[in-house]
Amino acid sequence: MTKIIVPDTSIIIEGWLSRKIRENKLSNVKIAIPNAVIAEIEYQANIGKAVGYAGLEELKKLRKLAEENKIELEFVGERPDPGQIKYASKGEIDALIRRQAKELNAKLITSDHIQASLAKIEGIETEYIKIKRKRIKIEDFFSENVMSVHLKEGVPPLAKRGTPGHWELVKIREDPVSLEELQSIAMDIIERTRSEKDAFIEIDEPGATVVQMGEYRIAIARPPFSDGMEITAVRPLVKMTINDYNVSDRLLKRLKERAEGILIAGPPGAGKSTFASALAEFYSSMNKIVKTIEKPRDLQVGPDITQYTALKGSLEKTADVLLLVRPDYCIFDELRKTRDFKIFADLRFAGVGMIGVVHATQAIDAIQRFIGRVDLGLISRVIDTVIFIKGGRIEKVYSLNLTVKVPSGMTERDLARPVIEVRDFEKGGLEYEIYVFGEQVVVSPIKEVKKGKVRREVTKREKLPVEIDITRKYYILLVPPPLARKLVNFYADQDLLFAVKVGKRGEVRIRKNSNYGKILEEVLKQGKKIYAD
Repeated sequence: MTKIIVPDTSIIIEGWLSRKIRENKLSNVKIAIPNAVIAEIEYQANIGKAVGYAGLEELKKLRKLAEENKIELEFVGERPDPGQIKYASKGEIDALIRRQAKELNAKLITSDHIQASLAKIEGIETEYIKIKRKRIKIEDFFSENVMSVHLKEGVPPLAKRGTPGHWELVKIREDPVSLEELQSIAMDIIERTRSEKDAFIEIDEPGATVVQMGEYRIAIARPPFSDGMEITAVRPLVKMTINDYNVSDRLLKRLKERAEGILIAGPPGAGKSTFASALAEFYSSMNKIVKTIEKPRDLQVGPDITQYTALKGSLEKTADVLLLVRPDYCIFDELRKTRDFKIFADLRFAGVGMIGVVHATQAIDAIQRFIGRVDLGLISRVIDTVIFIKGGRIEKVYSLNLTVKVPSGMTERDLARPVIEVRDFEKGGLEYEIYVFGEQVVVSPIKEVKKGKVRREVTKREKLPVEIDITRKYYILLVPPPLARKLVNFYADQDLLFAVKVGKRGEVRIRKNSNYGKILEEVLKQGKKIYAD
């Protein structure tokens, strides 16, 4: 007697049925696929999600097996309405599949343990398949000292090999990767997320899927998002402790006793996340409660550190949960968008010790990314320590302090204002001052000459002419486009006047009755030309 089996969506996506039939481990069966399964897979594929494509591939294989007379195949039941498909994640589709299995007096096959439990409760004969995994296909491209693998349709596979900060891109083989090979690798990856405890889909949007699988972070891109199918897999090469970084006693003491608003900055591939993981383990070893905010979750930390991602797609909701949990320290990996900086600041003001990871080519750039996103007077309360990582080591450490004083280079006492001092943490030297002058935020580089005296550091670069518009209240300095949004030095002939940050439109407004305005008035009367660099 032919046994009727009803597969649910999970087992179709796994590709389990076609494998078992090919291995002659499943025979004399009639496979009745509910139209609810077809509808869900169709919907997922239409919106470009990887699980939809995996399901389509399995359905093609089952049709071919039916044509070879190895199985009986039919599609049964009514097609669900759009509302039921939309709420598939809430159990509507699974309920339809169970109902179909019950009506056919068939055995339900599933790899979803919740579906299996509910089916058994309803009295349906059920077989729960726990998928056992072998080595994933993409691991075949990894070898010693390979941090990342880059596979693109029609291009030979490439790998980034080396150590943090010292990478080289090498060709793995001469033969290009075919679309069929990429699809097979992608399906293997997606299948793992259905049952592996340490594998999950972080992002699944039309044309783009991001998976975290053990130590691997895998990004799958396909048209129309990309011009061809592509898979990129990244893994950490080493797991380090804080002692591996030769941290000075002075910095170690600060991390233990004072630093609670830390930025870990550096260029891509410098080892920022590796250091963040080490710092998380360091605080955990001090009996501190440590959590992380990551999207995707890829920090390599111990089981005692809970890793959070976006809750229902919202990092703000994640922050709300963290405020209830009240950790001692939270690692935010990494800060990209304005909302991320605001969440970081809100958690810091709530008393949580915050460690943020941010891309920056210089240590000062990491601080500047907070300007305009956090009130200037509050930045030093949000960030007290900046650790700049380059080449897998600590290259620079800054400390921040807010004081009220006359900015360096100015002399009149009535120009005193709140100034953020950015100092070399190890040597104590003042390197930058950040303050508001007129309507501009000034990030002024400082170089100490001798004790008690400082000067702005002037670099030898080509000076560009500056046009000046004069209104009733302002001198408007118009600089060439390359200097827009940058800290710019302004000169009268060869004499440095001041340094201010230029706006996005390439202009600086200086009030006539301000100190800088009076300086400009005097040099213009002398017929001097204004330059910038």
